[in-house]
Amino acid sequence: MSNLPLIALVGNPNAGKSALFNALTGARQKLGNYPGVTVERKAGRLSLSDGRPVELVDLPGTYSLNPTSPDEQVTRDVVLGRQQGERLPDALVVVVDASNLDNHLRFALELLSLGLPTIIALNMVDLATRDGLELDAAILSRELGVPVIPTVAVRKRGLDHLRGELDSMFDGSAQRAGAAEDARDFDMLRSEARRIARAAVVRETPSRRLTAAIDRVALHPVSGLLLLLGLLFVMFQAVYAWSEAPIAMIEGLAEAASAFVSDALPSGLLRSFLVDGVINGVGSVVVFLPQILILFFFILMLEATGYMVRAAFLMDSLMAKVGLSGRAFIPLLSSFACAVPGIMATRTIADPKDRLTTILIAPLMTCSARLPVYAVIIGAFIPARDVGMGIGLQGLVLFCLYVAGIIGAMLVALVLRLTVTKGASGGFLMEMPKYQWPRPQDVLLGLWQRAIIFLKRAGTIIFTSTVILWVLLSFPKAPEDSAVSQVNYSVAGRIANGLNVVLEPIGFNRDISLALIPAMAAREVAVSALATVYSLDAGDDEAKLEQSLGERLKDNWPLPTALAFLAWFVFAPQCISTIAVTKRETNGWKWPLFMIAYLFALAYAAAGLTYWTATAIGLG
Repeated sequence: MSNLPLIALVGNPNAGKSALFNALTGARQKLGNYPGVTVERKAGRLSLSDGRPVELVDLPGTYSLNPTSPDEQVTRDVVLGRQQGERLPDALVVVVDASNLDNHLRFALELLSLGLPTIIALNMVDLATRDGLELDAAILSRELGVPVIPTVAVRKRGLDHLRGELDSMFDGSAQRAGAAEDARDFDMLRSEARRIARAAVVRETPSRRLTAAIDRVALHPVSGLLLLLGLLFVMFQAVYAWSEAPIAMIEGLAEAASAFVSDALPSGLLRSFLVDGVINGVGSVVVFLPQILILFFFILMLEATGYMVRAAFLMDSLMAKVGLSGRAFIPLLSSFACAVPGIMATRTIADPKDRLTTILIAPLMTCSARLPVYAVIIGAFIPARDVGMGIGLQGLVLFCLYVAGIIGAMLVALVLRLTVTKGASGGFLMEMPKYQWPRPQDVLLGLWQRAIIFLKRAGTIIFTSTVILWVLLSFPKAPEDSAVSQVNYSVAGRIANGLNVVLEPIGFNRDISLALIPAMAAREVAVSALATVYSLDAGDDEAKLEQSLGERLKDNWPLPTALAFLAWFVFAPQCISTIAVTKRETNGWKWPLFMIAYLFALAYAAAGLTYWTATAIGLG
């Protein structure tokens, strides 16, 4: 072990720490791993102004001394003198990003409390100036009680001044203290960091002040949450209000195609396949493309403006109450599009129990595949009227369904963290991007990609499932003089009638039982399955054939059954793709089977309670 003075270079990720290390040490670097771990150790020689050599070690970037990964564990152990084969540093150089000072100062304050001789390198001051922020290093130094040196590591600015302060530190005048862990509360440190950062500001452009003013509202635990709920509420109102015209156009095209095929072909299997299976089946799902695009328009806008990260920050405190860290927010947010990428995104969560909990609750986020199911039932049974102040009842019900999924996920997470995935939750820090206007071309490209994905899904999974269902519904053929309908006589009908023995107590009928089977391939297939069933049941009845799926459902289902069906899909067991990716990410069948079992139990209980309550209060 070297007898040279040891200086540890510490800071948050993306503070420019590695650039400063390279500028100070040049080619005099050694790379290796810390003993017992695969974390890289970067060390180099630094010559002070009088030629004295010191050893500089570049520690992995971290947000706190409460580690959540092997990298962060190494940083903590080194600065506390606990790392195997590494002695306690003689001094710290803490690198902070001048343009994101309040976030970086929180960790700096935590390090200062250790009592080691410390210098703050106020890095990237050029970028802060470019963004309209000018800081006073002298004020920072006075507030922190240690030297603060402005630097631009990539341009080697401020390095001579930094070396000069290191000279003073090692001339014998600095008192060396033993490291001790900081006992101050995280929120206290954060508040102190914000106060010091504000005190150091000399000049700030109006745009930065506007951002700060917006964030005081957007990140406030009360007003911020109300703003988030308001944005979500507007989004779901728009899903119905803006989609009426394009949906009517697609329905008109489907009706015209159905009439054309019916007129062109004689009655028989081919016409039934094209009309009942393809046009009415697949078309009943494609019609909801406008609503899905409206939903993703809002999501893309919130991401592009920089608000989505702030929503993650707001949700962090709520998620901590159920045992999850804020790192789970992004995977769960991704699950609103589809649970498959959401579950894959949990790889960024270091804690295995935290990650497993996130995987298990990701299916409870209301994915876009549920939207066609919600839309057709809400459109059929919920009146399209205002409930006051321009608020549409249909959009309000849709909003409540999404909120029910989120609340359900949080409650399940709490139960899991107290039982099968018991463990402590980790902290979560994030850097806020600047607010900016979205680029129209980026939003349009995102919508185009979502449309292509949805239409490909309609042309593959939904089409295949619908065709298979049509075959099972069409064979064997019921005798012409039979009193049994074709659907009940078919293979699919017999399977559905058997399954309905289990589902009838919660208000489900044969048609719902039948639709739930192919819905395991993709949620939207439930809609195409119902459309195919009612199209075949209609036969040659012109009046029934002219009815929309919503009108047929309203004629055949009581309101409690429709509400129970909605409640089922809030918690419904996942599609095959989600189960497959869960098996891959958990390396076995144990947790996918657990997921299927608990989701089925939740869905059954929710549907049953909804049906029995609605019936008891006289809704049907």
